[in-house]
Amino acid sequence: MNKQNEENYKIPEDIENKQELKISNKENENRKGSKKIFAVIYLILLTIILASTIYIINFISQIKEVNEQRNLLNTIDIDENILEKSNQDKIKEETNSNAINTSEQDTNQLEENKQKKEKIETERMLQVKTLKQENPDIIGWLEIKGTTVSYPVLQGTDNEYYMNHNYKKEKSRNGSIFLSKDYNWNIPSSNLLIYGHNLQNGTMFQELLKYSSENFYKEHPVINFATENEDAEYEIISVFKSRVYYKSEKNVFRYYYFINAETEAEYNEFVENAKKESLYNIDATAKYGEQLITLSTCSYHVKDGRFAVVGRKISNSQDN
Repeated sequence: MNKQNEENYKIPEDIENKQELKISNKENENRKGSKKIFAVIYLILLTIILASTIYIINFISQIKEVNEQRNLLNTIDIDENILEKSNQDKIKEETNSNAINTSEQDTNQLEENKQKKEKIETERMLQVKTLKQENPDIIGWLEIKGTTVSYPVLQGTDNEYYMNHNYKKEKSRNGSIFLSKDYNWNIPSSNLLIYGHNLQNGTMFQELLKYSSENFYKEHPVINFATENEDAEYEIISVFKSRVYYKSEKNVFRYYYFINAETEAEYNEFVENAKKESLYNIDATAKYGEQLITLSTCSYHVKDGRFAVVGRKISNSQDN
């Protein structure tokens, strides 16, 4: 075989080697590509696991914090002797006051007044008084029996602080149940406007949305609210959905602005609008001069939605 033929004979072998090299390089690239894909998938899964772990930890932490608030009253034991002595002191004080102001009042009438003043102070009122020593912003305790709603109520100098702070004044995603800063205890104002978050974990004011069902209302028609001065019950008169309205919108019911009625007409207008907006008919209503309570939380039926439950005071510790 001459030299030229020999060279021609080697050409196919070179071509085959080059093709094998290309195939080998392609396989290496595929392997590298697969490794990159697996690495990305691994990072995604790791991120999901990490995020889920953080979510679960936060969820458990939030539930624990809320349960701590709900069980707060159980940590305060009021001695029955202290409760009895407190009531006796109040009765004595009231009786002496009546004797001074009405020196000629009949003895039987004084005894009747004394009986009316018995059990002025309840255990719940003394518990609230004790809680105020821990944080003076605690102004009461709100409860709807048979539900998860049972929390201390706070009042700050603004309506933002307790949206993300608990009763210990610690940063908290749960926030607190709080009364509008504009409520004036000295008057007192007409409407206890109380706010709370609607949390997906079922706590704070989330359960208020169950009042969308008339059956739920019939099972839980009363709101209990106690301060250091009274332990009162409020009969629900309206349940409605609303939203935060734009300033340009006219002739709308901005319930969240109503704290104190300057006139009887203003009070009646609020009650009439609340009754009109109610999701279902409730026979009970309110008359001018009766103390109102409004519980308000977020609702997601519309943008900036709100859900409200309105009640009127029907009894307090003074009536016992």
